[in-house]
Amino acid sequence: MQIDLPDVLAEVTAQFARYEKALVSNDVAVLDELFRNDPRTLRYGIAENLYGYDAIMAFRAARSPAGLMRRTDKTVITTYGRDTAVASTLFYREGAPGRVGRQMQTWIRFPEGWRIVAAHVSIIDEPKSSQHMDQTT
Repeated sequence: MQIDLPDVLAEVTAQFARYEKALVSNDVAVLDELFRNDPRTLRYGIAENLYGYDAIMAFRAARSPAGLMRRTDKTVITTYGRDTAVASTLFYREGAPGRVGRQMQTWIRFPEGWRIVAAHVSIIDEPKSSQHMDQTT
């Protein structure tokens, strides 16, 4: 298995950036596009457990567009072979001082392109000391 093939890493990094832009601008169409349209796709959120693409779409449609801006940090994207990747990032919002969000996504390449098949978002109190990784983007 080849890890972090440069062309594959560039593709997933571009899709991750596209997701982030869509998230903070509440571009629901792009967010819906980037999740796999499948009943097995899931997203564990801050206050919700969403099972299936339809549940994720309904959540996005009902979500308030206010307060979505955030700053990301320590983003790590790792690709495995040509068709699988994991993206992880920390995020911070001005309205939540002392708190840090954590986001992980599993991306799979399908004939229609890269899609998220599983995502997890959580927020915790910011640890007093953070471990730094050598690989950051």
